[in-house]
Amino acid sequence: MSKPVIFTISAVWDADASVWSGHCDEIPAAADAPTLDALMAKVSAMALDLLPDNHPDVDPASVLVQITALREAESLAAA
Repeated sequence: MSKPVIFTISAVWDADASVWSGHCDEIPAAADAPTLDALMAKVSAMALDLLPDNHPDVDPASVLVQITALREAESLAAA
């Protein structure tokens, strides 16, 4: 296996739409999903589809995708 290549997805919770919105400029890819797991699945598939055009020198088996998620803290009283 080649040296791992890590792509970081920046995700933000959109409370109005009830979805996670994520993007990665390195791939490039952007997607929305109701859960972080669903967002990871979408972006992972997109990364592998877009890899040959944007990073032809990267072995698909070496690709790792990580999510950095940002969501406003909720008070326990509000829950």
